[in-house]
Amino acid sequence: MCDQSHPLAVSTFGPSSAAARVKEAARGLGFDLVGIARARPLDPRPLDRWLAEGWDAGLPYMRQSREARVDVSRVLPGAESVVALAVGYRHPEPLPPSEPHGVVARYARGRDYHNVVRRPLRRLCEAMERIVPGSVGYPSCDTRPVLEKVWAQEAGLGWIGKNGCVVTPAFGSYVLLACVITTARLTPDAPHPDRCGSCAACLGACPTGAFPAPRFVDARLCLAFHTIESHAPLPEAVARRLSGRLFGCDLCQEACPWNRSEPPPPGVLGQALAPRAEQTFVQLERLLRSSPEEIGSRIHGTPLARRGAEGLLLTARALAEKDREDEPPSARPSPGG
Repeated sequence: MCDQSHPLAVSTFGPSSAAARVKEAARGLGFDLVGIARARPLDPRPLDRWLAEGWDAGLPYMRQSREARVDVSRVLPGAESVVALAVGYRHPEPLPPSEPHGVVARYARGRDYHNVVRRPLRRLCEAMERIVPGSVGYPSCDTRPVLEKVWAQEAGLGWIGKNGCVVTPAFGSYVLLACVITTARLTPDAPHPDRCGSCAACLGACPTGAFPAPRFVDARLCLAFHTIESHAPLPEAVARRLSGRLFGCDLCQEACPWNRSEPPPPGVLGQALAPRAEQTFVQLERLLRSSPEEIGSRIHGTPLARRGAEGLLLTARALAEKDREDEPPSARPSPGG
């Protein structure tokens, strides 16, 4: 939090002018999209259904913070507005190497986005407190009890697609989200309408059938959950359907028509997330030959550190085993060597 006091504050410029100045400050700091929503309690039914069905895979922090997630006034008393932000991170896709490799999700191919976004987000929070003196801001980037996807739709940045990702007209779903909850009263934008229509391409693209219903992801079946969040061995049903993915999974996003057109060039923050070749398609042989200490050194400061060296090795072994199973008999070594 940028300050510890919680007064209601309105800029001398008025809510509309203050909102324009906040948006200008956000774009100046490198955020590609910015919108404003009125702070209010959210409909708890989608989150409650997700938790009740066990689709959260027992993530303790989701259940512990349920009340705060549906009511931002529990995060910041006196909250009046939510400034929603997005950073486009899609870069050109290189050709994969010929040797066996594991694919890394697009968002995780460069620096850890938390480290990239945290400082400009904090600076925006400080700028907002200057624009609306006496206001207080609470910045959030994927580590706080805030439903950032819902607020992105409420603030007009995009809509929550059937795969659970926020889809934006300009950048598709390849966006990283953040927001600032504030006690400043700012003129809100209109929520974004749903533009998925009858399309369900993303749902059919999932190799494990992790979508029990549109806009709901069953983490127990999701490749991204098992290759990023979980530290347990991969369930056999998941390990056999990795589809070459070492860390994360973009398959449902790749199927989305909104991701087929060329997006605008990444902005300042998106450029800071530029992919590294060795972190885009990871050579399995090199990874499996490496010690946990060597892997830890290579992934330090990247999103891959969340899975950890041991977790990456678990997934790499599953990928290597699947590659061996898929080899035609003529390509396998004979019993005699």
